[in-house]
Amino acid sequence: MEGNSKFTSLFHRPRCLAAAAPGGKAKLTHPGKAILAGGIAGGIEICITFPTEYVKTQLQLDEKANPPKYRGIGDCVKQTVQGHGVRGLYRGLSSLLYGSIPKSAVRFGVFEYLSNHARDEAGKLNSTRGLLCGLGAGVMEAVFIVCPMETVKVKFIHDQSSANPKYRGFYHGVREIIRTQGIRGTYQGLTATVLKQGSNQAIRFYVMTSLRNWYKGDNPNKAINPVVTGTFGAIAGAASVFGNTPLDVIKTRMQGLEAHKYKSTLDCAVKIMRHEGVRAFYKGTVPRLGRVCLDVAIVFIIYEEVVKVLNTVWKTE
Repeated sequence: MEGNSKFTSLFHRPRCLAAAAPGGKAKLTHPGKAILAGGIAGGIEICITFPTEYVKTQLQLDEKANPPKYRGIGDCVKQTVQGHGVRGLYRGLSSLLYGSIPKSAVRFGVFEYLSNHARDEAGKLNSTRGLLCGLGAGVMEAVFIVCPMETVKVKFIHDQSSANPKYRGFYHGVREIIRTQGIRGTYQGLTATVLKQGSNQAIRFYVMTSLRNWYKGDNPNKAINPVVTGTFGAIAGAASVFGNTPLDVIKTRMQGLEAHKYKSTLDCAVKIMRHEGVRAFYKGTVPRLGRVCLDVAIVFIIYEEVVKVLNTVWKTE
């Protein structure tokens, strides 16, 4: 009982205690503002970075055949452009765009809601609580948004590499997947997705919280300019890539058109290790590293700037 009370206390700190902060009353972000700012940030970010996501996914799906279809990042880009034009690098964007807005909205909304209740008497969120809030945000976005969105996206990209593509667009693809596989067809790799997104956001928000606390020192309301925010975001993104790329590879395999080869997430991991070796778990790391660092930096910059604007037109306690 005592242990449960200690755990529960992490998320039940009275907001009024934030007034004790040395730098003045700590300013909390209203979850509604976080949802709106997160959605805007997510939509803009994915339009900028999608080509790197496309290349990463193609390399992860390019299992060691006889021989592999692609010789590397440059060759993947070259073949795609030659076969489908520059627009080929944006195949599957619609499925991600439709999902990125609600994904970021849920992520930041849940994180701010949890963190607002997890701050101490000085209005400060420590690294451990930042990790737990990030974990909660990651799990929620995985279940409600990321898993179905990613499944459709991976199937679209994988479908393009087949001799006779069968999906003519987002709605047609979703309709066909549901018609042939049911709703469960959009939830392939759920366990791997929850593990990936949970660990992703736990790592990112842990790093961001740690860096912000270091930068702000004893003043929780100290302003952080966009360049610093972007730098912190890139560092957090890099940490998440090295921390969970193996889970990303497993998730991608579980959501591809050949997902039937695997009985479960564990079976997928075992077969990759047995047939392809440890290096296969880090396939696509370089393009993912570039995309994620840029992704996280852009999202946090846009998010923080949109919140600043909202604070001037949307007054909340």
